[in-house]
Amino acid sequence: MRFQIDADHPALPGHFPGRPVVPGVVLLDRVAAAIETQFGARISALPQVKFLAPLLPGQEAELRLEEKDKKIHFHISCGAAPVASGVAELTEAGA
Repeated sequence: MRFQIDADHPALPGHFPGRPVVPGVVLLDRVAAAIETQFGARISALPQVKFLAPLLPGQEAELRLEEKDKKIHFHISCGAAPVASGVAELTEAGA
């Protein structure tokens, strides 16, 4: 799934003045929404998350999800550069 965070996103002011960077929590929100859409489940824990490079407002990113060992492994990249990766443990939607 491809996405971008617009420069007017409400989480950007102050993160950081003069050189805005998409906050990690905004990226994780995209991961959570994609998992709920694709797998019908919600994240119960994030035992492993790595932020590898900044994502700037307006840059196109790609999110890939892979189910493995009853967990979801996620990878966010911008072009060939990795931005974030991690593992999500799930609970059933509505639980």
